[in-house]
Amino acid sequence: MVPRKKFHAFGGSIAALLLASMTLPPVAAYAQAADSPETTISGLNATLLSTMKQAQALGVAGRYQALTPVLSKTYDTPLMARLAVGQTWGSLQPDQQAQITDSFRRMMIATYAKRFDGFSGESFQIVEISNRGTADKMVKTQIIQSNGKPIAINYLMRKSGPEWKIVDVYLDGTISELASRRAEFSTILQSGGPDALIASLKKQGDKLLSGS
Repeated sequence: MVPRKKFHAFGGSIAALLLASMTLPPVAAYAQAADSPETTISGLNATLLSTMKQAQALGVAGRYQALTPVLSKTYDTPLMARLAVGQTWGSLQPDQQAQITDSFRRMMIATYAKRFDGFSGESFQIVEISNRGTADKMVKTQIIQSNGKPIAINYLMRKSGPEWKIVDVYLDGTISELASRRAEFSTILQSGGPDALIASLKKQGDKLLSGS
């Protein structure tokens, strides 16, 4: 079961699911998911759906392992981490940049593993794909809950090499995950610097994977 409150990932909004390719195994589904924004989201959500259906058997650690390959490819976490840190990024040492990116990715995947802990008959659909500026696409989707109520989840996507990747997620169509992260990171960086941010991200990931 994935109630509305569970669509709050990374400490903020979580990406959601979509109907296409629902019956494909995760690896096979994702193999088809590099051609367009639509197929990228389809491959991601085929994996999410499969993981939801096996959630209890897998446990949080098993869900983390199952989701890691696809989420790592679908989200442009290096770009997201850099944008969330903002202007401070350029002043960080390379090892600090790498640790922030890795810790952010781990925390993001751990949040998915924690939140997607069951299935109760949800269905999913793409509503619209539109241009956003000259390079980006906005993929608007809905999760239709078992009670019939929809949740709007929009993905901002950008091409990275041959693949379309997610660079931001909007819960209810308006709440930017990247903006929420930017505000959080700024507060931590101002009070404790990059080491404090790395420690915070690691702590969040540890807590999620502990099941607490």
